[in-house]
Amino acid sequence: MIVERSFPTLRRPDVRVARHAALADPVRLAVVDRLLVGDASPSELQQALGLTSNLLAHHLKVLESAGIARRRRSQGDRRRSYVTLAPGGLDDLVGPATTAASTGALRVVFVCTANSARSQLASALWRGTSDLPVASAGTQPAPVIATGARAAAARHGLRLVDDTPRHLDEVRRDGDLVVTVCDHAHEELAGVDDVHWSVPDPVVADTAASYDAVVAELDRRITTLAGTAGRPPERGAP
Repeated sequence: MIVERSFPTLRRPDVRVARHAALADPVRLAVVDRLLVGDASPSELQQALGLTSNLLAHHLKVLESAGIARRRRSQGDRRRSYVTLAPGGLDDLVGPATTAASTGALRVVFVCTANSARSQLASALWRGTSDLPVASAGTQPAPVIATGARAAAARHGLRLVDDTPRHLDEVRRDGDLVVTVCDHAHEELAGVDDVHWSVPDPVVADTAASYDAVVAELDRRITTLAGTAGRPPERGAP
């Protein structure tokens, strides 16, 4: 059977030149390398890279102007923001990404505050993408999984396995790669997590569109972390 494949259209030369120019600096390249793993607040980038606030602000402005990075206001501490790679911002530019396997992780654990929506959906997506074991947990578990998350899972052919939200202390073990998908959880754990994804809480709007947007964002990030870009996900896999 012949499989038709789609290939990305080359971006306009001026856009590509601007992005190459933005990356042609050791500091900005280091920022992008850090963001390939997960999102970070400006203060976290300062600490990780040893930069002053003024210097970091300059480099972030260049990356944002080139469409490579963007900022998202924290849904936890509203005074914070998180820097994330813009979707498509590194198309045709980025080299091999860090994957869960390359970190030596034995299992991936997705964490949000309530373990009722984002972490549950991330866990379900991971099961259909990677053979590496996965679990989900919360820092303040809700009594039940959100109705909207169950509905979104059904729409996207995902199977939610963890019927009851659980606390991270019950779930976490040695060898886990802990990925927070919630600003509140990341800020509460204060460095306990290994990777942070600043994903908006779909429960706030509580619409099908808000949940579908979260599924799409998680799916994109999980494909990269699992190192399976180009392989179609097996929805509904056990």
